[in-house]
Amino acid sequence: MTSANLTIWGPDECKRVHAATCTVLAETGVEVKYAPAREIFRTAGAQVDGTRVRIAAELVDKALASAPRTWLLKSRGGETGPLVLDAAHSYFGTGSDVLYICDPATRERRRVRKADVEGLAALCERLPGIDFVMSMGLPEDVPQVIDDLAQVDAMLRGTRKPLLVAPRDGHILSRMKEMAALAGEAESFGIYAMPVPPLMHDEDGASKIIACAELDLPLIYAPSPSAGSTAPASVPAVIVVANAEVLSGLVLHQAVKPGAPFVWGVGVGCFNMRTMTEVYSSAHVFKGHQAQTDLARFYGLPSFAYGGHTDAKTLDEQWSAEAALTAMLGALSKATLIHDVGYLECGLQSSYESILLGSELVSFARAYMSDLPVDDAALALDEIAAVGPGGNHLARPYTRAHFREIWQSEFFDTTVFDRWQAGGAKTLLDRLRARVAALRAEPRAFELGDAVKSGLDELLLRVAAER
Repeated sequence: MTSANLTIWGPDECKRVHAATCTVLAETGVEVKYAPAREIFRTAGAQVDGTRVRIAAELVDKALASAPRTWLLKSRGGETGPLVLDAAHSYFGTGSDVLYICDPATRERRRVRKADVEGLAALCERLPGIDFVMSMGLPEDVPQVIDDLAQVDAMLRGTRKPLLVAPRDGHILSRMKEMAALAGEAESFGIYAMPVPPLMHDEDGASKIIACAELDLPLIYAPSPSAGSTAPASVPAVIVVANAEVLSGLVLHQAVKPGAPFVWGVGVGCFNMRTMTEVYSSAHVFKGHQAQTDLARFYGLPSFAYGGHTDAKTLDEQWSAEAALTAMLGALSKATLIHDVGYLECGLQSSYESILLGSELVSFARAYMSDLPVDDAALALDEIAAVGPGGNHLARPYTRAHFREIWQSEFFDTTVFDRWQAGGAKTLLDRLRARVAALRAEPRAFELGDAVKSGLDELLLRVAAER
């Protein structure tokens, strides 16, 4: 092994947690608040008593066996190729559905508008640390009946990178696929869905499960039980509740279409009893996320985890510290899709600067995670001998050939004090704001054609009229 690795639970621990989860599913069961989903469970062999569904371990094993271990999430052009959804690849992206944004011009905290969703997506199009894009905002200036479609429309106009979308329910997914096809690739997005903790599937979540399976859209099913509120005040117990929610969703999903693409979602909450808030970036949250990612790898499934975010309310020292810690822990988890890069305020606020810093932190994390070989070229014994004691390597061909392989930051200042002071004594936030302003002033990296834009406009109007 010549690269960094982190695990908390090995095979024995994962087996025990899986057995505990199967006990919960078989004895306690889950509530299913959507009649079509209950009927699918019944046909698959689950025990259905009213809205309570109990699932035998054999059904769980069958679903785990049929779920694909790899899938391609395509792009719509540009330099980003398809994302390989499996347990061996890792990608970073933003998050979805925040209510507020830190305005890049006025610095005010205000509600998100559709133009913000498009602008943030256009920023992500330029950032090498961002591999997939989520909306980073729930726009207030569009009709609520189509706000999920408006998000997709805005992201398609801003980026060609793969999208992850969190629609209201599954009944609109065929329209989203039509929109992605208009923009160049119908298979360039996946769906983010959630159960209702503890141990419930409502119509919104269950209809997404069913529609994703029918349409072969990658489904990310991510839980959110919280220690002390919707789960026992024990991180392993939270994981058991979360795992029961995800595995029961997998059983429903694979019963609709065996072999449909499924991504195992991570989610551990730790409710702060003093502030009565759900903490995003604490040590025990990420300890739980790592254990869950270990569990997903035990199942052999691609995973969806967190990184690059903060609970801070503004772009301050807490923001940069938590964003750095969580980006590094997300990278070390080796989860497949690491999301919420750029989130502020426990997932309520976004900003251009936080995404830009997040991309830089991803670059740092990837440099750290890269291979560190011990072959002849890396050990460079001939080079050491050629220079010898007391010499230096500054003008050597080996240095010219390799020094750029050592990571350097675009935004972290490494100059001496006098030079930093002479340059205006700029802070990290000053440098990020200057770069954001420059990027926003430049022409877009790409533009959709007028015919595509018109097609998207017509589709939104048609759906709004239908709803």
